[in-house]
Amino acid sequence: MFKRVLLALGILVLSAVIVYLGRDGYRDSSGKPIGWLTAFYYATVTLSTTGYGDVVPVSDSARLINTLVVTPLRVLFLLVLVGTTLEVLTERTRNEWRQERWRSKVRDHTVVVGYGTKGGSAVQTLLKNGHSPESIVVVDTDPTRIAEANRRGLAGVVGDGSRGEVLERAEVAKARNVVISAERDDTAVLTTLTVRRLNRRATVVASVREAENAPLLRQSGASSVVTSSDTAGQLLGVATISPRVSQVVQDLLSYGDGLELLERPADTGDAGKEPGAVKEPVLAVIRGSRTMRYDDVAIGTIELTDRLVVVRSVHNRRPGA
Repeated sequence: MFKRVLLALGILVLSAVIVYLGRDGYRDSSGKPIGWLTAFYYATVTLSTTGYGDVVPVSDSARLINTLVVTPLRVLFLLVLVGTTLEVLTERTRNEWRQERWRSKVRDHTVVVGYGTKGGSAVQTLLKNGHSPESIVVVDTDPTRIAEANRRGLAGVVGDGSRGEVLERAEVAKARNVVISAERDDTAVLTTLTVRRLNRRATVVASVREAENAPLLRQSGASSVVTSSDTAGQLLGVATISPRVSQVVQDLLSYGDGLELLERPADTGDAGKEPGAVKEPVLAVIRGSRTMRYDDVAIGTIELTDRLVVVRSVHNRRPGA
């Protein structure tokens, strides 16, 4: 697109220079001499095929140059304009067709509302965890962020994620997971309410800056709430008191490198054992809708229907885990 604009400007300037150099062969109906302004004016109306007729070539040489040089430049100029218009229309049609095709097939996808620092990190973790780019849809008000998401193979919707029509374009009603990483807590609450109005079954994970707003988000329908400012502050405190502990915590939070936290189903090798007897360090046991810490006496022994939150080295990750 930019190259086409430069080419069109170059053709215009070249035409104006040709007219100015042969200005003695042109006549202005106002009687004024042909200057640079008139030369650019004539080039513009000629290349655009407007042709008011107030400036005309009168000498044989000027008419010959118009026939052999200016006319081909006019054709080239029009081809550039038409080509640019067709390119824009084709790209727009292609994007609309791609979106309609995607909407007709998408099911159980993940919608990420807000593609800033937090949203981008969430997407990166999902991709490292095995999610395909085609299964992630990003919603953001900034077109440049959506363009960046598209370059990574993600689907994108430009708009305010707290508005129902925008979330409908992201097919949030069919989504399995919704990640809300709004920059303002009140926006996060409104977005959560809108998501829940459209989808009752999805897992909704939301981020807030202030801990006092976390209960409000849960009441709005968030399945899980992450308090970004408190978490960052706690890490800063831990890093000040115990730098090595802080490194381990950051390692656990960085998926795909070193140690990682993950949830997995209990297997036959785990069943009947206490959490401390499992090969991998068990931090929590999920039984039904209840999450119990590893030292909760109510766990007793692990059951096959349990899910375990464990610490694992990426080098010891089981195939398919």
